[in-house]
Amino acid sequence: MKRIFYSFLIVLLLSACSPEEDIDVSEEDGTPLIKDVKIPNTIFTSEKNNRVIDEEEMKQSIKVYLDSSEELDNASYPFEEFLWDEDQELHKSELDKLNRINKLVKENDENFSNYISNNTLPEGYQEESERISRYITASNEFIHELNETIDNIVDEASDGSFPDIDMKSIKDKTRVVNGREQGKIEEFLDKENIDTKAFGRGD
Repeated sequence: MKRIFYSFLIVLLLSACSPEEDIDVSEEDGTPLIKDVKIPNTIFTSEKNNRVIDEEEMKQSIKVYLDSSEELDNASYPFEEFLWDEDQELHKSELDKLNRINKLVKENDENFSNYISNNTLPEGYQEESERISRYITASNEFIHELNETIDNIVDEASDGSFPDIDMKSIKDKTRVVNGREQGKIEEFLDKENIDTKAFGRGD
């Protein structure tokens, strides 16, 4: 959630800059080097269909989905930091690695969404599992869209033009990705004793 907030703040700051102003986005201390990034080898997968899922399996499924999402998010972050520097370019092997991470993000979201849609979940889990799925999927789409917006702002500003920003699309996703929704998810995780590294809970 903090990452989304800071990315959104950057969009607002960049859009407020005049074309003549220098735009400087620096790497935070402690960000791993791209060469050190390891692609997570686990995402959520399940071939179950029209099955009744018991509570223990459901808890484990949520944990795997959230943990995988967090690991993929952490793996992609150094690439995004690198790409914000307009003087830097990724080599083919690095682009392949980033594309692989993005593909796994999409697969992770789709696999979990299909799992909770096509099976019977334990009592009290359907609504909250759907909330988790919507939140994480929208969060991933939100970050991707913000990164594209930042790229467009920097490109257009460097050409001397003032960029237009599609704030409606960004605002639409904040209806799903916000502190209130995250709070509901974390309350559910605590209630059901689901341990996960997502939302900074593994720090």
